[in-house]
Amino acid sequence: MDIQGKVAIITGGASGIGAGLAERFAADGARGIVVADLQLALAEQVAAKINADGSNRALAVRCDVSQEADIQALVAATRARFGQVDLYISNAGIGGGTGGFEVADEVWERMWKIHGMAHVWAARAVVPEMVERGEGGFVVTASAAGLLNIVETAPYGVTKHASVAFAEWLRIGYGRRGVRVACLCPQGVATAMTAGGAGSAEVDGMLQPAQVAESVVQALRDETFLILPHPEVLDYLRGKTAHYDKWLGGMQKLYAKAVLGEGKA
Repeated sequence: MDIQGKVAIITGGASGIGAGLAERFAADGARGIVVADLQLALAEQVAAKINADGSNRALAVRCDVSQEADIQALVAATRARFGQVDLYISNAGIGGGTGGFEVADEVWERMWKIHGMAHVWAARAVVPEMVERGEGGFVVTASAAGLLNIVETAPYGVTKHASVAFAEWLRIGYGRRGVRVACLCPQGVATAMTAGGAGSAEVDGMLQPAQVAESVVQALRDETFLILPHPEVLDYLRGKTAHYDKWLGGMQKLYAKAVLGEGKA
């Protein structure tokens, strides 16, 4: 998929990876860019920056992706302004929930909605249109934690696994019906979510949102499913599948160091 002339929705578009994607899509000639976020004022700032060239091709929309009605309204607003949705970047996510099964149900439930059902609801809203047209793109922002887990927070790691699983299913079910499905799985990225540090996710360094956006654009061109801005993740994934018990042992050691503080001076 070439971004030029396309209409893209980006959830979580007011900052971080989402804002980086919005700016990159503008640079690559997108016809319409919908910056969707719970924080409307910040989304409007991103849209205004894009529209500074007089193109008026960016639209800011308030959207809480934990509510299906908000996603439906977002898609309706996009169609009303630009006619159709060519590319949906289901990018919104939240951090927090440090700990395991003891984390409050409210945190688990919100992550299930944002990292799981939000992708389902978005696909429900846009994929039938793409199938009918015979063309479209859908990108799920998961995380390396969705492939490898993360030792500091069970809710985040578990629900990001759900993100990856749904993206896989969508590719399996609709990849031959014109819908280009991809799954973005970075490690540490310099965003508001990681401003206080990304913990074990920083092991291979922190990338800037613009670097992640470059990986996404290249993957869309190549029709690659798994987008890995940190290439080391592929080696870790291979190690996990080749020697599962050994990998689990390594993760136990990482947990002891990062969470329990064992082995630190």
